[in-house]
Amino acid sequence: MIDFGGVVWRLVILLGSVVALAVGLGVARRRFVVVRISGASMLPTYRTGDRVLVRRTSGAGVRRGQVVVLQTALPGGVWRTGALPEPGAAMWFIKRAVAVPGDPVPEQVVARVGASAGDAVPAGRLVVLGDGPVSEDSRAWGYVPFDRVLGVVVRALAPSRDSGKAGE
Repeated sequence: MIDFGGVVWRLVILLGSVVALAVGLGVARRRFVVVRISGASMLPTYRTGDRVLVRRTSGAGVRRGQVVVLQTALPGGVWRTGALPEPGAAMWFIKRAVAVPGDPVPEQVVARVGASAGDAVPAGRLVVLGDGPVSEDSRAWGYVPFDRVLGVVVRALAPSRDSGKAGE
């Protein structure tokens, strides 16, 4: 004799697990993105071909010292407005946040942002620099608006050829 009640419960448990897994993966895809590094601005921390796992957050979620992925600036350090593009549909910069709102403006960017010694980084803005000796960063653009930040790097992954790119 077949115990249909037991089979049904096993099927319900299996289907529930599959649904939970699918929902979890959907949430993770919206919250995290993998980015491949291109360029030398973050040497020696990251090299071309390295991949990093990025937790999506606005600039408000960034702390000093974290590595961030942000939308590229237009020529002359002009920032785009509106929604950020999808990660695979744009080029991104990867830099280290060296000052957050309330921190003193770093000496390297005082002239670019028109600040005086001892001035603080204003609300809604970050100062970012590359770790490497050659980097296009806040020394060229000035402050980075919070809404241009895609997220913060959580960890490095193994290199790959098929991810979005972040560079100089």
